[in-house]
Amino acid sequence: MTRHGKNCTAGAVYTYHEKKKDTAASGYGTQSVRLGKDAIKDFDCCCLSLQPCKNPVVTRDGFLYEKQAILEYILHQKNDIAKKMKAYEKQKQAQRSTDQSESKSVEKEKMEKFKTNESNIVSKPINPFTSRDEQKAAGAAGAAGAAGAAGAAGAAGEVAVAGSSKALPSFWIPSLTPEAKPTLLKKPSKTVLCPMSGRPLRMNDLVDVRFTPLDPSLDRVKLLSRQERYVCAVTRDVLGNSVPCAVLRPSGAVVTQECVEKLIKKDMTDPVSGDALAHSDIIYLQRGGTGFAGSGVDLRAKEARPVMQA
Repeated sequence: MTRHGKNCTAGAVYTYHEKKKDTAASGYGTQSVRLGKDAIKDFDCCCLSLQPCKNPVVTRDGFLYEKQAILEYILHQKNDIAKKMKAYEKQKQAQRSTDQSESKSVEKEKMEKFKTNESNIVSKPINPFTSRDEQKAAGAAGAAGAAGAAGAAGAAGEVAVAGSSKALPSFWIPSLTPEAKPTLLKKPSKTVLCPMSGRPLRMNDLVDVRFTPLDPSLDRVKLLSRQERYVCAVTRDVLGNSVPCAVLRPSGAVVTQECVEKLIKKDMTDPVSGDALAHSDIIYLQRGGTGFAGSGVDLRAKEARPVMQA
């Protein structure tokens, strides 16, 4: 054979291409694919809307959001937490009333048992005018009557059990099916979490971000249509996913990480506003990656599918 096609079945070796093709067509096994540049958001896009930010804000962990989008998210989470807390309180009140009714029924059973035991203690008076033989005969007659009554009660109980056993197999009848207890709700947390990092998020933690446009004369529409839109506020280097960036909390200016290491950390002063900086005032932006292996971001997506087992 001089020619080899992708669908060639004459080979004696099960090739990698054939195995990959059969795995994709079978519907089983975990599939993984590497994301390209088109599947990665730009550094100036919101993590929720995936669109370029108009009024960007950044969290302490460096995740960029549109101000309106993140405020709506926080409001939605607070309403959801209030709804869950209301349902939890309702369940707690219902459980409290159930416990009270059960405790009352237990006390009532104890009282009835106490009354029964007290009534059994009272003995019948002995007639002094009867002989011992007559008393023994009366006791034997009473014992026989009690045994007969117990036998009748046992027979009635067996009949009842037999009747109930005949009714129990009809489990498909709605009146005889067991009732499922409602799932117990856990007390919800009142803390709003960041949708990206999962850490607590407050409105006071959001810092306004001010990007420096490459050409201040361009309006927003023309600026967004360009690939290179923003530059560093100090060095005027072009910003992008391949350039690590940081936000200075006092001024909100975006600078490159190289500028932070070589210039700003020497005197720890904000070059835009002139305020003193602490290490917590320098927020490093989270990048979306560039599609290359050296971007430092995991760019492989996996889909777990059913697995065939022998």
